[in-house]
Amino acid sequence: MHGGPTSPGWLLVALCAATGAYCLLRMRSPVEEQRRAAGGEALMGFGMAAMAVPAAVFTPPAWAWPAYAAVFGAAALRALWSARRSPHHVHHLLGTAAMVYMALAMAVSPGHHHEHGDSGIPLLTGALLLYFVGYVLLSGIRLMPATGAAVGTGSVGWGDRPELARACRLSMGIGMVAMLLTL
Repeated sequence: MHGGPTSPGWLLVALCAATGAYCLLRMRSPVEEQRRAAGGEALMGFGMAAMAVPAAVFTPPAWAWPAYAAVFGAAALRALWSARRSPHHVHHLLGTAAMVYMALAMAVSPGHHHEHGDSGIPLLTGALLLYFVGYVLLSGIRLMPATGAAVGTGSVGWGDRPELARACRLSMGIGMVAMLLTL
């Protein structure tokens, strides 16, 4: 997140932006729940892409970090409200809360995270890392085809394919792990 080498930063930007773009396309689905989830995931993808732009290229103004925190705070409140209906929204809640946490950390100390004699990873960062590493591993396992399962679903549109939505979420989980590691 605005530190370290630029090549991995650009790869993270590309991954998150491509994921956000695909999620925007998923918003055209005729299935309402699919559209709703895709909108939140598009916001996450583009927000992660913006936060991952290498500092050597662009350093956001001081007001940008509180603005990110406000946008993702509002998204977290929406996810909290939606979590009462679906456990999938708990993941969205944790993702948006992690974005708020990272934005606030950058607002307080952009580029100077471990200069104050800190040793190790802060507790909240470590807890979020554990969650997202577990999420990535579980999502990766879920993408593996079951033995004897039919490939393709016939009449399902490419934007409604569950394996593509899972791959999208896996990509954002990987991006979140990478961003938390640089925090």
